[in-house]
Amino acid sequence: MKTVKRRRWVVVVVFFAFMLLHQSDRLLIGSLPDQIRETFGINRAQFGLVISGALLVGTIMYPIWGYLYDRYARPKLLALAAFIWGSTTWLSAIAPTYGTFLATRASTGIDDSSYPGLYSLISDYFGPTLRGKIYGLLQISQPLGFMMGMILALMLGGTYGWQRVFFLTGALGIVLAVIIFFTVRDMPRGKSEPEMEGLEQVGVYRFDWKIARGLFRKPSLLLLFAQGFVGVFPWQVITYFFIDYLLSERNYADDAIMITMGTAILVLSLGYFLGGMLGDFFFKRTPRGRMLVSMGGVLMGAVMLYFTMGVPIDNPSLFMLLLGVTALFIPIASPNVISTVYDVTLPEVRSTALSVQYFMENIGAATAPALAGYIADRSSLHLAILTICISTWVLGSILLACTAYLVPRDIKVLRSQMRERAEEERRLQSAKPIQG
Repeated sequence: MKTVKRRRWVVVVVFFAFMLLHQSDRLLIGSLPDQIRETFGINRAQFGLVISGALLVGTIMYPIWGYLYDRYARPKLLALAAFIWGSTTWLSAIAPTYGTFLATRASTGIDDSSYPGLYSLISDYFGPTLRGKIYGLLQISQPLGFMMGMILALMLGGTYGWQRVFFLTGALGIVLAVIIFFTVRDMPRGKSEPEMEGLEQVGVYRFDWKIARGLFRKPSLLLLFAQGFVGVFPWQVITYFFIDYLLSERNYADDAIMITMGTAILVLSLGYFLGGMLGDFFFKRTPRGRMLVSMGGVLMGAVMLYFTMGVPIDNPSLFMLLLGVTALFIPIASPNVISTVYDVTLPEVRSTALSVQYFMENIGAATAPALAGYIADRSSLHLAILTICISTWVLGSILLACTAYLVPRDIKVLRSQMRERAEEERRLQSAKPIQG
């Protein structure tokens, strides 16, 4: 048991490094819009299509990755995903034309949909009352990865060119592939569930089509899928267009962007862990806890963004202050959504369940960059960011409230199923000496 507890923290460290460097590579393009547009002679709408292409490929790959993770060894598949990340980034760096760049950048979406297996494996190392904090801790890597990509773009992109920066981040993917392959071990699916406590061995459970189809009969999951469809719109718009907004409409210099965005990203990182911690805290008191925390975070994020975007251009200090407050609230739902998906699904279909969640998110998110570029070209980035973010966050909070109302029943069903499995495992294990 002590060996497993030590090993699980090694896995957390490796996965944190994977997510940090992968997010840096994935989001790097959002910090290099002018250089890339100049290289290929394209407008904002065409640049938005490049981002949407990767999102569409990732969307298609989510169900495939989900099935593979629930069927085969998750660490080996994660190592493969890291290798694909490095390879496709290198291909993007050598693309000679806009058409080939559009295609090679789209291919980077293959590995972008590899996270469900990572979260599923973590769920087998940590029990239900700890997962929110662990997911929040891991998700700190996402804004930090964005900041790392922004720093690389601003510090190295102008001097060495965006292609060489891509070569660097691609190489890091190859290194992570080797590290994951040799250091991360798989765990029996369902090992960390409270009903399995005290069992020396846990049965082997693999993907089952009947159980997978049952995911679409869980009311709370269906609502989360719907919320996912609209919930990622704001993230995509902010990620890929906010720096451009600061440059072109607020007239920020590079050093001012680094200070403003760096501060916001550090606060955003805290929001992930705060959200996971609050979700775990209230989940111990009510099965609705995670969703109530999520709903509150989303609503507050929408309100604060409205006031932030309304700050006059000649008051950058107030803008940075309100942006920081906004950043604290907007990630609070993220670790709780993942934890809730796992709170209502059997271990052998958890990668699939989260893949469906992300599939729905990406169907909506794939249209967000192109839509934002379209609105920006005809009006302003200010209007594009504000309109898309506020409308989708308000709708998302309504769906989260409905999920909070229905989720206790689905949690109760899962706990009953796990008790039945645990009792069957104990009967089988107690019968082994008799059979011998």
